[in-house]
Amino acid sequence: MTKTARRRGRRAAVGAALAGVVAAGALATPPPATAATEVSSAPVVDASTTWRYLDDGTDPARGDANVRAWTAPGYDDSAWKQAAGSFGAKRGELAAVGPRVPKTLLNQYLDGQAAPNVPTFFFRTSFELAPGVADEVGEVVGDLVYDDGAVVWINGEKVAGFADDRVTEDANVQYAGSGASDPAAGSFEVDGDVLVDGPNTVAVALYQDRETSSDIYLDVPSIRLVEATDPGEVVATPPSRVILTPTESPETSQSFSWLAGDESHASGQVQIRPAAGGDVRTVDAYAAGAVNGNPLQHYSATVDALQPGTAYKYRVGLEGAWSEWFEFTTADPDDTDFQFVYYGDAQIGLDSTWPKVVAQAEASAPDSIGSVHAGDLINTGSNETEWRNWFTGMQTSAATTNVMAAPGNHEYSGDKLLTAWKANFEYPHNNPTTESIGDLADLAVGDTDVAKQYAAYFEHWTQFATETVYFTDYQGVRFITINATRDTTFLTPDTLPACAAADCPSTKVAALWTQFQAAWLDHVLEQSPSKWNVVTFHQPVYSTSAGRNEPTLRQYWVPVFQKHDIDLVMMGHDHTYARGYNNEDVTETPGITDGPVYVVSNSGAKHYELETDANNVWTNNGATQVLRGAGVTTYQVIDVSEGSLHYRSYLAEKTADATTDLPVGAVYDEFTVTKNDEGQKWVTEAGVEPPVEEPDTTRPEVSLVSPAAAGPFRELSVRVDATDDRGLQRIVANVYSGSTLVKSTQSTVADGAAAGSHAATVSLPSGEYTVRYNAQDLAGNISRTSTLAVTIDATRPTATVKDGAAFTAKDGATYSRVSFKLHDAGKVDKVEINGVVKDLSNHAWSDVNFVKPGVFGAVAGANTLVVHDVAGNTTTHEFTLR
Repeated sequence: MTKTARRRGRRAAVGAALAGVVAAGALATPPPATAATEVSSAPVVDASTTWRYLDDGTDPARGDANVRAWTAPGYDDSAWKQAAGSFGAKRGELAAVGPRVPKTLLNQYLDGQAAPNVPTFFFRTSFELAPGVADEVGEVVGDLVYDDGAVVWINGEKVAGFADDRVTEDANVQYAGSGASDPAAGSFEVDGDVLVDGPNTVAVALYQDRETSSDIYLDVPSIRLVEATDPGEVVATPPSRVILTPTESPETSQSFSWLAGDESHASGQVQIRPAAGGDVRTVDAYAAGAVNGNPLQHYSATVDALQPGTAYKYRVGLEGAWSEWFEFTTADPDDTDFQFVYYGDAQIGLDSTWPKVVAQAEASAPDSIGSVHAGDLINTGSNETEWRNWFTGMQTSAATTNVMAAPGNHEYSGDKLLTAWKANFEYPHNNPTTESIGDLADLAVGDTDVAKQYAAYFEHWTQFATETVYFTDYQGVRFITINATRDTTFLTPDTLPACAAADCPSTKVAALWTQFQAAWLDHVLEQSPSKWNVVTFHQPVYSTSAGRNEPTLRQYWVPVFQKHDIDLVMMGHDHTYARGYNNEDVTETPGITDGPVYVVSNSGAKHYELETDANNVWTNNGATQVLRGAGVTTYQVIDVSEGSLHYRSYLAEKTADATTDLPVGAVYDEFTVTKNDEGQKWVTEAGVEPPVEEPDTTRPEVSLVSPAAAGPFRELSVRVDATDDRGLQRIVANVYSGSTLVKSTQSTVADGAAAGSHAATVSLPSGEYTVRYNAQDLAGNISRTSTLAVTIDATRPTATVKDGAAFTAKDGATYSRVSFKLHDAGKVDKVEINGVVKDLSNHAWSDVNFVKPGVFGAVAGANTLVVHDVAGNTTTHEFTLR
C-alpha cells in the first residue's frame, strides 16, 4: 500500500492548530522521543528553530548546473550565517515591517548601505525522523509570513510558492514578489511522500519585489506532520467555507459551495428541507477543484424546484461528516422591502478588521438578503490562509444569505486563471457570449486573420468570464457583476491565430475586454425586468486615491450606465471613500440629481491618500464628488422598498489621521433614490425631499382585465377596463420578442365607449413575448403604458365562453347557461365536458350550447371543457354552472 493511498483524512488530526510550541530544527533540541513509528503532534519547525541563511546577494548554487542544488540534503551551508527567526529589515535597520518586528536583521542592501536591494535571501534548516516514521506521515502542513515573495522546498522538492509568478527556474538571484506594503501570511500542505526517515531539509527562498523595496521579512512559525489514516475511512471533520450564491432565478433555486473537511471526503451532497418541516431532499454536488496546494476538495451544487418566499434548512458534506444545519429563505417576488450590504475591499486585516466590519454590518442590516463585494476580498489569490480568514469573517452571513462578489486585481495575484475564485464560488453562467454582445460579435465573422483572432478572443472570454461576469434578479433588483481587471495573461487564449494587420485585436486586448463587457451590459440592462438595477466591479470609473485613473473603463462603461440610468454603481480598489454623480444629472434643485450614483468604498484595514484637487479624476472628467474621505473603513446598508433605495454608509473603523471627526459606528454618508412606476427618478441628499408628483388628471385610467396570467394562449387578447367616463377611442398593444418589436396592433373602440371592458387582439407564432399596452381617450390623452409577459401556443384551438349575449374571457366564472364559440384555422374536431365527448365533424367553427346541468356531461358546480382540433392539439377551460 502506498502512502498516498493512506493519507486521506489528515486534517482531523491537526484541527485548527496553527502555532507550534516545541523547538525544532537543524541546531535545535530534537523533539521528545516517541514510539518507534508514531508521528509526533509537536511541530518539527517552530518560532525557535535555528536557520542557516545567506543574505549577501551571491548565488548559493556556486556554479552548479542544478541551480536548486542548495535546496537538497547534503548541501554544505556551514559558511552561512545562523540565527532563529523571524528575519527582516526596514530601510536597512531592525525595525517594524508593517505590523511585525523581526528578531534577526537581514542585510538588505547589496553594498550594506543603500539600494539596490539584495534580490533574494536563502534559508535552510532540518529535522530528523526516526526509522519508520516517514511512512506514517500523511501530509506536511506549514505556515509562514513573507514580504515580498517566497518559495519553499523540502528535501529538494518544491512544496509551496507565494507571490512567485516572476520566479524562473534558471536562476536563484532575482527580484520577484507582489510588492504588497505589509507582510502576508501563507500556508501550505503537501503529501507526506516528500519526507524520508533520518534528516529532512527545509529550504526557503525569500524575494524582494524590486531593487528599491523598503523592507524584507520572513517568519516560519510552524511546520507540522499529520499522521496518515486507513484508505476509505471518512474522517468526521465538517466542511468549512459554506457559502450561498444566487442563481439567475433565486425565487426557485439556490447554489451552495463549501470546502471539504478532509481529504477522505471524495464526494459531496446538499441535504435540504422546508424549515417548517417536510421531507429531506438530497442533491449531489460536483467537485470544483483542489487549489493553492490545499489538498481538500471544493464542492458546489445548485438545488432547483424550490418554492418562492420559503424558508429552508440545509446542510452540506457527506454521510459521517455533515456541516451543521443552516437556514435561508428563497426570494419572494411579492416582497419589495429588504436590505442588502455593500462592502469595498476586505483585503488587509482579514483576521482582525474584517470580522469586526462584518459583525457591525450584520447588526445594522437584520433584514439583509445578502452582500455585494467590490473585489479584492483577499490580498493574494494563491494564499489559502487569507481565503480561510475571509470566510471565517463571513461565516454566518455567507451560510445564510447570498454573496454576490466581483473579482479584483488581487484575486489574480498568484492565481492568474482565478482557480481559487471559481473553486470557492458558484455563480450564474449568464456571462457575455457572441449572442449577447450585439454588433460587436460581427467582428468575429469571416475568414480574415483579423476575424479569426477576434473569434479566438471572444471564445476564450466567453469561457473565462463565467462566474466573474454575471447577473441575478432578486425581488425587483437586478444585481450585475462585471470584471474590471485587465491582464493579458488571463485574457490571451492558449492558441491565438496569427494576425499582422494594424487592426488586429491583439493590439488592444485590455480595451476590447472592457468593450466586450460593455456590449453585454447594454444588452443585460435593455432586457432587465427589474425596477432597480445596480452594478458592482473593482477598479473605479472615477478614481479617488492618489495616482489612480481608469480612462478605459470610463470610456466604455460610463456611457452604458448613463444611457440606462442605472441606480447604483458600487466600486472598490482605491482604499478611500467617495460618492458622487455625473454632471449631466444635475437638476435645478440643490441636493437633487436624477442619474446613477457612483460609490467607492473601503471595508478593510488598508488606507491610501486622496488625490489632489488639481488631479481629481472626478472633477477633471465631468463628475462631482459629494463626499470623499481617507483613513476610513466603511460598510454600506441599502434598504430597498417599492419606491426607493435608501443608502447609508457606516464608519466601522478609522485611522488616527482620518478625514472625519465622526465616531466609529456613525452614519458616514446617506442618500435616497426615489423612482415612480414610470421610471422617473430623483437622488436626494439626507434631509432633502424628492419633488412631489402631481396627479396627471389628463390621463385616462385603465386597468388590465386579461390575460390575467402568463398563458399559454392561442392568441393574444389584451382586454382593459376604463375606470373613468371620458370614453376611449383605441387600445394599443406593442408586442416584443426579447428586445425586438414583432407586432404593433390597435383596436378602435366603437363610438368612444365610456367605462367598460375593451380589447385589442393579435395573432402570434408560438413563443414568449413581452407586451406594452396603453389606451387613448377621445381627447387624445394616453394612459400610462404598462407591461405584461405572455406565452403563446399557436397550436392550441380556441374557445370563447359566452353567457347569454355577453362575451367574457374569464375562465372559472359562474353561469346560468353557457355556449362555447369554437374556432380555429385547423378546424375543431371534438369537445368534451367532464370526459363526455361530442364529435363536431371537422368544423372550422361551431356553437355548442348547454342550457342546464345534466346535458352533455355538464353538472351543477365546477366543469371542465377540453377542445380538440384535427391535429390533436387541445385547450382546456374551467367553468361553473349554477
